Amino acid sequence: MAAGSADPPASNMPEASTDMAFDAPRSYGADDLIRRLATSGVLGGAVLKRVDTHAAHVLLTADRAWKLKRRVRYDYLDFSTPERRREALERELELNLRTAPKLYLGLHRISTSSTGQLELDGPGMAVDWMLEMRRFADGDLLAAVAQRGDLVPDLVMAAADEIVRLHAAAAVSIGSGADRLERVITGNAVSLSRTRLGMEDDEIERLVSRQRSELSRHAALLDTRAACGRMRRCHGDLHLANVAVLDGAPVLFDCLEFSEELATVDVLYDTAFLIMDLLRVGLPTAASMLANRYVDLSPEDEAGWTLLPLFMSLRATIRAHVRASAGDTNDASDYLRLASTVLADEPARLIAIGGGSGAGKSTLARHIASAFGPRPGARVLRSDVLRKRLAGVPPETRLPQDSYTPEAGGMVYDHMFALAEEHLRRGSSVILDAAFLYPTERAGAEALAVAAGVRFSGLWLSVGENERIHRLETRHKDASDADTKVAAAQASRLADVPPTWAVLDAHRSLDTVTHDAEVAIQGAKRC
Repeated sequence: MAAGSADPPASNMPEASTDMAFDAPRSYGADDLIRRLATSGVLGGAVLKRVDTHAAHVLLTADRAWKLKRRVRYDYLDFSTPERRREALERELELNLRTAPKLYLGLHRISTSSTGQLELDGPGMAVDWMLEMRRFADGDLLAAVAQRGDLVPDLVMAAADEIVRLHAAAAVSIGSGADRLERVITGNAVSLSRTRLGMEDDEIERLVSRQRSELSRHAALLDTRAACGRMRRCHGDLHLANVAVLDGAPVLFDCLEFSEELATVDVLYDTAFLIMDLLRVGLPTAASMLANRYVDLSPEDEAGWTLLPLFMSLRATIRAHVRASAGDTNDASDYLRLASTVLADEPARLIAIGGGSGAGKSTLARHIASAFGPRPGARVLRSDVLRKRLAGVPPETRLPQDSYTPEAGGMVYDHMFALAEEHLRRGSSVILDAAFLYPTERAGAEALAVAAGVRFSGLWLSVGENERIHRLETRHKDASDADTKVAAAQASRLADVPPTWAVLDAHRSLDTVTHDAEVAIQGAKRC
């Protein structure tokens, strides 16, 4: 596999036939040009494979991927002339250098010599244009990593970090967020009516109607986000096959280059594509981790959490009709089912996880979050992350000791409760991940649930001091600054187990503790 050889972009435009006439006269037909490139030696090695997508030809050598735009014209793109293909490749190079400078190596003109031989960047007449990219193995795609079970939490978090970095530097577009999504829904409805995918008209109408209902409910928030700069020139095609893992780090590549409108979207709508794709391949925990990490790093997007079900539904619908147009009806049907599933009504609830430092609160929170509330699951509000946010530093930055006064701790809990109240009001479930060493802190969490009228579950993780200290000593790249001294100082408070909270033996395996937690939560009563 190589950069640029993934599936077609999941736009809201229908696929078009690739058997099209070319507008401009040319020296070589496309197949003839590719054959001559493959046999002329100008690519620096033997062509081992040719990959054709809906809009490109990719020639793979041992260590390079050479990409030409196909000579096609659709409703939503026009590569019918050499000049248009050059412009598209220039834009593709420019955009992908934002995230993948080690993959995208340069743009070359294909020219002819005085003897009629093909050459790259020669003085002769330009025949066409070609993008040079570094080749990587198929197994390096995030889709392959996920399929073989190697998508570990650190990699999920790193992918979220990369997306946040891309969006933070992306150009801002001011406009109506709701109107743009209405056009997406309308385009989806037209495409679904053409492909059908075995759905009856009333089934399509129900899905589209539900999406429009959600859009109407969130229109003001969408427009506010657009006005506040959350609509940006994003990646546009951010699925599992457009992220590679190179040298252990995720690399975003093959962004949507041919349409500024399709790629200029709400940053959470861009991110929702990858979250949705993780759900599709049966990795809800990873999907929840990605979503939570993104918002942890991007406080401007806290209010946008409630938009994720709609965003994922639209992304899944787009993917459904694109795959159907490509002839993959089974894959398309899976996407369409997911488009409905992520919009399912789920009651909001509040879960608090307490216990000493090193007890495993954050690990448990990450592993149960996907099971509660609308997809991708509960918003996890971790006190350690919020403390760093209030200090204006990234989560893994260590704070000085004077940041841990009782007054500072009170501000963290106040902020956490205020955010939780907002999420619960919007219908999202929340997990509060904090020590909850003091009765007033635990009472505050329970009162929050009562005020919101949602079910409350308090979980208390019990684990010995020696085990907690061992975990703290081996922990790395974590938002918590707690050390062995902190663990020892907490000991007297840990004996004060709240009687209304379920006590879980956190010495046991994560699977066992997760199961016990889910049982305790399901048995909780509405406040």
